Amino acid sequence: MLSIFNKKTTPTLDYAVLGLDLHSHLVPGIDDGADSPETAVALIRQLIDMGYQRLYTTPHVMSDLYPNNPDSISDGLSRLKQALQQAGIQIEIDAAAEYYMDDTFEHLITEDHELLTLPGNRVLVEMSFVSAPPGLFHYIFRLQTKGYQPVLAHPERYLFLKKNFSQYERLKEYGCEFQLNLLSLIGHYGQPIQETAHKLLKNNMIDFIGTDLHHQRHAELLQKALADKMVQRYLSQYPFKNTELMAVMGG
Repeated sequence: MLSIFNKKTTPTLDYAVLGLDLHSHLVPGIDDGADSPETAVALIRQLIDMGYQRLYTTPHVMSDLYPNNPDSISDGLSRLKQALQQAGIQIEIDAAAEYYMDDTFEHLITEDHELLTLPGNRVLVEMSFVSAPPGLFHYIFRLQTKGYQPVLAHPERYLFLKKNFSQYERLKEYGCEFQLNLLSLIGHYGQPIQETAHKLLKNNMIDFIGTDLHHQRHAELLQKALADKMVQRYLSQYPFKNTELMAVMGG
């Protein structure tokens, strides 16, 4: 088990130590994230100021609420890149997707539809905060048989898993990677989620850390988190794999 409390904390770290953010909602107007190109540009300015050098934004793909597909996401990304260029902002940004695991998702992977992936052919997935889908482990296995690497978004937020921690262990045994939300570390989603985030980290179960940035309030909290001593310790000592994705991208 990794111990992260045996070294002094570096007091001046920002998110440059991660380099890449792999979870955000910055494609304007297609989910519950940025509502306009202007909002997205303002949020990206702040991410750059906080040290991020590359971005993978991940719109929701959720059949009932956000029925996005590669075309809608690609078109939105093109509009966003144009807005960034007009604003004189230079940052490498691409788009994948955050797939909600439901019957529609099963159809996507069964019928060999194109999935939008993170570097390394990784697929970011999420599920209901109330209960796991009946086919959870089937989805994880099926993705792998098709050459994808599943990454579970914000595992700490599924409190039904907290009550049965062995399910986290089983997901890791199945080869699923975990992506923690930064704001979970400072209690933004509540104390039980914060506690689970720390437990997953102490058990060395987290692979990536992301912003899950949706709006200005999130940006303000991300800036505030940099003053948190525990966040600084994790940034300086925990082996997050964000930089590995930078290397896959040639950065």
